[in-house]
Amino acid sequence: MGKEEKSTYTIKTEENLGEVKIADEVVAIIAGLAAMEVDGVSSMVGNATKELVNRLGRKSLSKGVKVDVLDGIVTVSLAMNMKFGYSIKDVTGKVQEKVRAAIENMTGLEVADVNIRVAGVDVPEEA
Repeated sequence: MGKEEKSTYTIKTEENLGEVKIADEVVAIIAGLAAMEVDGVSSMVGNATKELVNRLGRKSLSKGVKVDVLDGIVTVSLAMNMKFGYSIKDVTGKVQEKVRAAIENMTGLEVADVNIRVAGVDVPEEA
C-alpha cells in the first residue's frame, strides 16, 4: 500500500515566482493554535492541552480540527473542551473570530464558517 495523499491548497501570488501550496494539516494547526489562545478553552478534543502541546509539539493541535477548502474558501469544524465558569457563548464567539483572523492573515484564504462543538467542560479538582 502506498502513502496516504495529503490535501494541499494553492495560493495565488501576484508575482510569477512560482507556486505556493499549503497542506490542509497546516491550516488545521493554525486553527488549533488560535483556538487554544482564547481564555476559557481548556483543550482541543484529542487531548491537546497546553502542557501536552509543549511536550509533544504543535502537530497534536490538528486533532479535533477538520478543515475543508473549496476554491479558496475555508470551512473549519473544531471540537473543544472548555474550562468551568466561562460563558460558552462568549468563549466560542472569541474562538470563531480568532480562528478566522489567524487563517485569513496567515494563508490569505477566505474563511466562510468556523463551526464549534463544545465536547465537554473541565471542572478543576478541589485540593
